[in-house]
Amino acid sequence: MTEGKKFDPYAELLRPDEVDPERVPPAIPAATLTLLRDGADGVEVLMLRKTSEIRFGGMWVFPGGRVDPEDHAPGGDQTQAARRAAAREAREEAGIEVDPEEFVWFSHWTPPPITPKRFTTWFFAAGARGHHAEITIDGGEIDDHQWINPARALARHAAGEIDLVPPTWMTLHQLAARGSVAELLALLRARPPRVYVTHLGKTPEGDRVALWEGDAGYAAWDAGVPGPRHRLIMAKSGFVFENSVYPEP
Repeated sequence: MTEGKKFDPYAELLRPDEVDPERVPPAIPAATLTLLRDGADGVEVLMLRKTSEIRFGGMWVFPGGRVDPEDHAPGGDQTQAARRAAAREAREEAGIEVDPEEFVWFSHWTPPPITPKRFTTWFFAAGARGHHAEITIDGGEIDDHQWINPARALARHAAGEIDLVPPTWMTLHQLAARGSVAELLALLRARPPRVYVTHLGKTPEGDRVALWEGDAGYAAWDAGVPGPRHRLIMAKSGFVFENSVYPEP
């Protein structure tokens, strides 16, 4: 992973009282795949770097993209379409063939309704097989890739060396909690997918805060409300996850 610039993932967002959420277009369905393998230091995940010329350029992400019309099958639901989209994007961006029926759906993310273009995204996980050893990036939207231990990726982000958006950071935080792919996938299968509908607030220091259900400030979009915490503080010194509501990871 090469060094990246400092990035505010919500720099372009407006305050909720500056826009009518009902006039914001619906979020675009999308899907992403966290492909996992066992490495010398525990679980490793495949990450891709977006080229600098596109939206979120320079960010390190998992393979993924929007759900296209061809991803829908007759009689299928949105989650099935998202599975096929994640598999297709993995093929297009990284040159890997994966079976969407093997995916474990473990989270779903929706950003605040205060930006003109946003994606509501299904996150899936799957174990890598031997033929995934060779990754072929598309050279268009993606210009680099690496298998990396999730804790190592978080450390590099904390050091200011790479850029991550909050859903990616939170996913890495969850992946870092288990030592093997089998253990991690078993954990994800045993619990319902976690749903994150993000609200935003600010600390007195001006740092943005992503607020999720259960946080005392969630309904009011106010990070200063005392009480339970379920939030990610995007401080200039590094991201800090606070959770007194739900068991981790």
